[in-house]
Amino acid sequence: MIAKRLEGISEYYFSQKLREIETLNKQGKDILNLGIGSPDLPPHPDVIKELQDQAANPNIHGYQGYKGIPALRQAFAEWYSRWYRVDLNPDTEILPLMGSKEGIMHVCMTYLNDGDEALIPNPGYPTYASAVKLAGGIAINYDLTPENNWQPNLDALSEQDLSKVKLMFINYPHMPTGQPADRHFLPKVIEFARTHRILLVHDNPYSFILTDSPLSLLEYPGSREVVIELNSLSKSHNMAGWRIGMLAAAPERIEEVLRFKSNMDSGMFMPLQLAAVKALNLDTEWYAGINRIYSERRSRVFEILDMLNCSYDKDQVGMFVWAEIPEHYSNGYALSDEILYGANVFLTPGGIFGTRGDRYIRISLCGDLSRFDKAKARIAQLKNKADND
Repeated sequence: MIAKRLEGISEYYFSQKLREIETLNKQGKDILNLGIGSPDLPPHPDVIKELQDQAANPNIHGYQGYKGIPALRQAFAEWYSRWYRVDLNPDTEILPLMGSKEGIMHVCMTYLNDGDEALIPNPGYPTYASAVKLAGGIAINYDLTPENNWQPNLDALSEQDLSKVKLMFINYPHMPTGQPADRHFLPKVIEFARTHRILLVHDNPYSFILTDSPLSLLEYPGSREVVIELNSLSKSHNMAGWRIGMLAAAPERIEEVLRFKSNMDSGMFMPLQLAAVKALNLDTEWYAGINRIYSERRSRVFEILDMLNCSYDKDQVGMFVWAEIPEHYSNGYALSDEILYGANVFLTPGGIFGTRGDRYIRISLCGDLSRFDKAKARIAQLKNKADND
């Protein structure tokens, strides 16, 4: 019998869907998966070479410290100073992680007792709610709507009973909606957290993708009193499978999270850490080059969405495109299934991100241009067939 903590926790949607797609492919369907945001581009060649060179060292394969090597913490600190205008103490305010997803769980396990509440965006990354529940907490949704620029209504939240709320998750640039970080909104949510004595967890892995100026909550005065920020090299450096992330916060928060983390792993493989140092020192052209590719792909996705008569904001950022479906579909699942089974193309239904996503779909920008052109041709063929029936 499974533990009670897994009651109400379902298998991650993409885990289930990938198995279904695998089955369809075995049947000869050749499904084009435009759903999952796993970067298809490689890391910088110098980063790969650094990993290879370091891994060849026979004296580098032992256990590592729980806080990461000093060189990695220093590289993260310089990265934050250079790009986010934030000065962090590498010895006390940075904790390297095996991916920022790990950090979400660590934060929940560190701060939530049974029955404590955490505010979760709807729509939002499903792992927030799952991690809260696994830690024994209660996930309380706060609605995000296009009318409010996909930002929480802080006045409405302030009128609720927040006495049991210990954490609030936010994520800008926002996934799945692509809402950019808003320099005028961020200090307001920091003040909201301070007023209500809530620890604000900012999940910030998309800040370089199709944005001109990355933002951090830690840039604002007084933010370290209430903010924990998670970041990652998965999207910004095409290193998703490497599992390299970080947590930035005040020294006391780092020590608190470390009490849990140190009981969960035995440190990150040193060659990975040294390769991450190389990645964190890449120059402006690296990010600009990645964004030129994503911009062209986004234009192709817009063409697909136009064929589907979906509406969307052309100013959204990040690794996905979020679009509202036509009125005649009951929800995003209906449109997604129609395209999957009729055109052998998988698009993510927005409902997996919460009820506020029911009338949306999401398309990933992870795939070369020929992939999107092929998907467009298949969908056009499906639509032509429907028009002629």
